[in-house]
Amino acid sequence: MNILQDLENRGLVNQVTDRDGLEKHLENKQVTLYCGFDPTADSLHIGHLVPLTMLRRFQRAGHKPIALVGGGTGMIGDPSGRSSERSLNTEEVVFGFTESIQKQIAKIVDMDDTSSDNQVISRNNHDWLGQMTIIDFLRGAGKHFGINYMLSKDSVAARLAQGITFTEFSYMILQSLDFLRLYEEENCTLQIGGSDQWGNITAGLELIRRSRENQGETAEVFGLTVPLITTADGTKFGKTAGNAIWLDAEKTSPYEFYQFWINADDRDVIRFIKYFTFLSNEEVAELEKEVETQPEKRVAQRRLAEEMTRSIHDEAALEQAQRISAALFSGDIKQLKVDEVEQAFKDVPNHNTVKEPAGLIDLLVNASISSSKRQAREDVKNGAIYINGERLQDLDYVVDEEDRLGDAFTVIRRGKKKYFLIRFQ
Repeated sequence: MNILQDLENRGLVNQVTDRDGLEKHLENKQVTLYCGFDPTADSLHIGHLVPLTMLRRFQRAGHKPIALVGGGTGMIGDPSGRSSERSLNTEEVVFGFTESIQKQIAKIVDMDDTSSDNQVISRNNHDWLGQMTIIDFLRGAGKHFGINYMLSKDSVAARLAQGITFTEFSYMILQSLDFLRLYEEENCTLQIGGSDQWGNITAGLELIRRSRENQGETAEVFGLTVPLITTADGTKFGKTAGNAIWLDAEKTSPYEFYQFWINADDRDVIRFIKYFTFLSNEEVAELEKEVETQPEKRVAQRRLAEEMTRSIHDEAALEQAQRISAALFSGDIKQLKVDEVEQAFKDVPNHNTVKEPAGLIDLLVNASISSSKRQAREDVKNGAIYINGERLQDLDYVVDEEDRLGDAFTVIRRGKKKYFLIRFQ
């Protein structure tokens, strides 16, 4: 099975220009390809994992990927998939985002492997777009784009009713210049991207072909998009409780990252394994059987969570995420380290207090765990209160330093799932 067939088998091809021509192109030689990532934040999120994984798949197939960070296009804003104009960040902010994302991509796709002849390389389109004059832009690129052609692109047409500025209108030309530049300097003949990038990709193909025709040459270039990933219930992939799942461990902890994957719906998990992992077809088939025959064991979800946490973070982060998960499942919270407690209970209600002994009933009320002293006494007597995983039914119990984890936290649980974190200052 060649790379294109493998991608199709995994459901990773949405649109492709000249499918048969691309298949032959990929079979006959090492192909240089690129995917762009605009710096709209200081981290990528899991919505970027499909194109990142695609770069790795092409590399494993012997081709040469380029990760292009849009330090230039990020100053403009891509209208694709948006119903309103982006707020423009300052130059300093965009440069900071660009640097962060370049470092992140380098870690994920392993740019340190200099032993191979198809090492992933990183480029920043500000290197050429930032040096271009308005005259160069209009004469070198603008003359190749008809207004009607640009208006027909979905990214522009969808915005005409709401309005679109010339700044965002010109975005497709800037991205086209990226493809032309990489074609001329790196012999890059394939651009990949999300399905919303189809119009920008085909515009780049058009610019390359027209610029070559003016020089009496022909250009063999291709575009390929991956599908928009949605979950079984039809929602956009990559968010949980309204929050993005970031690839930066400081923004989304490895434990949260692990939990996102392990909570995948049975209807989604095999599809996600095909999209995001490099497991063999045989192992995927075995996992699919597990989902069908023993879904309650969540074997496929655990395998997915392991693969993804290890590849985006590392083995130590995976082990930590598994340790936190096991502690919460067993209730043995005391085994967790301070940083693990912070990860595990990052989003639960917090209560700050001083490092002094406190009666359990008073603490429950002061921390808004129980609505009143009467309710607190009932909760304790009924066995609904747990301190660091241990049930307490002593109305006179005093929470003191022995109940502090790392002398910093006490975890209180009310009922089966309501956690509260007491922080001692």
